[in-house]
Amino acid sequence: MRSRMGALLWRAVLSASLVCGIGLLPWLSRTDPALTVLKARSADRDPSPQVLADIRDRLGLDDGPARLLGRWLTGLPRGDAGRSWISGADVLPGVLEALGVSLLLMAVALAVALVVAAGVCSRTLFLGARRRPAGRAAGGSGSAVLAALPEFLVASVLATVVGVQWGWLPALGWYGPQWTVLPALALGLPAGAVLGRLLDDQLPSAFAEPWASAAVARGLPGRSVARKALRRCVPGLLPNLGLFVVGLTGGSVAVEQIFDIPGLGRTTLQAAIAQDLPVLQAGALVLVALAAVTTGTARLAALMLVGPALRDGALHTLHRRAPAGRRTPPLVHGVLLLVVVGVGLPRDPLALDTGDRLRSPSTAHPFGTDALGRDLLARVAHGAVDTLVLALAISAVALVAGILLGMLPRLSGPLVDTVNAVPPVLAALLVAAVWGSGPTTPVLAVAAVAWAPLAAHTSALLGQERATVHLAATRALGAGRWYLLRNELLPAVLPPVARHALLRLPGAALALASLGFLGLGAQPPSPEWGLLLAENQPYAERAPWTVLAPAAVLALLGALAVTAPGLLRPRGRTPRPRRPRQPEGLRRRRDAEPRPVAQPPLAQPPAAPTSMAQRPVEQTSEQAAMEQAAVEQHACQHELTWRG
Repeated sequence: MRSRMGALLWRAVLSASLVCGIGLLPWLSRTDPALTVLKARSADRDPSPQVLADIRDRLGLDDGPARLLGRWLTGLPRGDAGRSWISGADVLPGVLEALGVSLLLMAVALAVALVVAAGVCSRTLFLGARRRPAGRAAGGSGSAVLAALPEFLVASVLATVVGVQWGWLPALGWYGPQWTVLPALALGLPAGAVLGRLLDDQLPSAFAEPWASAAVARGLPGRSVARKALRRCVPGLLPNLGLFVVGLTGGSVAVEQIFDIPGLGRTTLQAAIAQDLPVLQAGALVLVALAAVTTGTARLAALMLVGPALRDGALHTLHRRAPAGRRTPPLVHGVLLLVVVGVGLPRDPLALDTGDRLRSPSTAHPFGTDALGRDLLARVAHGAVDTLVLALAISAVALVAGILLGMLPRLSGPLVDTVNAVPPVLAALLVAAVWGSGPTTPVLAVAAVAWAPLAAHTSALLGQERATVHLAATRALGAGRWYLLRNELLPAVLPPVARHALLRLPGAALALASLGFLGLGAQPPSPEWGLLLAENQPYAERAPWTVLAPAAVLALLGALAVTAPGLLRPRGRTPRPRRPRQPEGLRRRRDAEPRPVAQPPLAQPPAAPTSMAQRPVEQTSEQAAMEQAAVEQHACQHELTWRG
């Protein structure tokens, strides 16, 4: 009870800190909020001192941020979130309406993501149902490419091709269910590919557990075994699914901008740019509340799925030696990426040639030219250097921070929810307000939120690994906390979390690209990938190569990030089994035991014992094996019981 109260208090402190930080945004950025509000209301109006003074008087800006925030907070218990500084309308009805739009879009996008995730792991489920998953090499370059596609790029292609050229579905507006299809596809396809990859990474270990063999021995059909394996792996991914739900609700700013959807993400972005503090504070508070509800629902679902096994410590570890991956795909992806960068670096990315505007790919310009006649291969190659370095640095920092904070779930749980509720765009604006705008602003903003999924994944895996049978046995033998952490928990958690970090490596580049696409990242004439996509999007219908070139290289990076771990795994060699190191407590106990006194040899060999009690200790290996088999059978029966 005390821990729950502490978690609630910690969550309240974080939410209050976020709302207070947003309330101080104009003063932190050292800008005049009256001038910002005037530009948002009427950009052509002259900002005379009298006009600015009138705005300050109406909004009460002269009272200071503390009184403004206090008045806004005192109105919340009455259901009053203030009035918009721009339109003058009540904030709460508009924010709730935008939340309803985002929730509907999120529900459809989540359905698309689940279908895509099922398609990604369908092959593993099929092989597991037929008891043939062992030794399966890691693959999935197609899903890696799909996960690396930028959401705004997918949205642009769908809107241009499906909505405008083919006319199959509406491309702009929000007037009915059919308007949700294209934006839901743009959001659900990459998210489903990431979820499918994470699930496909754990399914072979679930099929290799003893309960699967026992289920087959009892005559259960393959479909039932595959369904139970899916149920075994889903609880470890529920925290990330909750993060996806919140991200799809508040982080779909670019998609809502492209399709002109009045959702919560777009509303929050417009309020942040215009410094409409009441709307921005209400939107952030709604996102934090949504994150708390989603996280609580995910934890409740996880307890319903594996609660008895977690309580009784009857789980088996999902950690196993990963099969050797295919070496050809990562080598091909790496060589292609090096060729693109190596051929494009000697070219000038800033050379203008207005006579070669929007030229199609040729021998002189393999990727074509953009609207100013600049060589796209040169711009993609020079942008790749900056993007790759920044993405690698962000992923490394996120991995370390995610593992360290994930090992402290009571501290990181509410923090993950609060951080995940902040869209990268809002994070970039807050970072720019504190540190100032510059090339490091998007890097700090993305790094501030990139660790949250890894921390949630680490906490979920640690919770299940602590409830395993072998960990309880090792603890009973005298192992301490540091021994369990170093030799049992970290070896089981680090590999899947590291693969998760590699899977999100293109996501860091995508986040930087999204900020560049929205004008919050690199500025012209920088060849950063997000800026390239933003500059060339208006010409996607006339010159599609201007958008496809950076998108293809970004997808190539995603495929390389997913398949690269296969190069680090030995192939065709089985390592010699190493004798496990005994815990320190067991070694001390063994050394303290009295050793038997050596007896002189007998003149004649003793007769063979006629009972198990008369057999010497050296000859009871068969008995030990039988006892171990009995223990495993009992654990399998226990696990099958709670699995139904």
